Amino acid sequence: MVLSAPSGAGKTTLVRALMRARPEVRFSISYTTRPPRPGEIDGVDYHFVKPEDFTRMIGQHAFLEHARVFDQHYGTSRSQVDALLAAGHDVLLEIDWQGARQIRANAPECCTVFIMPPSIGELERRLRGRGTDSEDVIGRRLGQALEDMGHWAEFDHVIINERLEDAVESLLAILGGEGRQTQSSEPGLQERVAAVLRDAPG
Repeated sequence: MVLSAPSGAGKTTLVRALMRARPEVRFSISYTTRPPRPGEIDGVDYHFVKPEDFTRMIGQHAFLEHARVFDQHYGTSRSQVDALLAAGHDVLLEIDWQGARQIRANAPECCTVFIMPPSIGELERRLRGRGTDSEDVIGRRLGQALEDMGHWAEFDHVIINERLEDAVESLLAILGGEGRQTQSSEPGLQERVAAVLRDAPG
């Protein structure tokens, strides 16, 4: 399962809740060149590497997908995912829409899920609530988030993350091969997504 979301949509919290509910699911830990945030642990949240090491791994075709986001690089280890799948596990990938597009090309049997905030105002509130970014960074993240949300229709499912409990339940349904209500082709869901996007500035 590929899980993507704009910054501030609550993806990380959702992933942690899902992993608690389904400990048998394995999470693919991405590689990144960005520095750790407070509380993040190398090898648990991300594999934090130097830019030159990341570049070397690209040359070795070590990534199933990789992308540049906010001047930092992120990538999914091909060998890590292959080993987990070979062991019979469902694997969860937490990546952006660019990476999801690459995964779909390389593994068309994957299931892709896009997480959206309930409104643009709530998205901005969540970004500011982190208390770790400057106004300039918040502005960039908000602009990037709006661009990211323009790619929602590329995904198999869309979950509007208004209540964590409901979002987790929707994810569990998708994992179980259900989740018809969250399919991106559902007219009712399309209307809800359109309502979120109508609030976007400009």
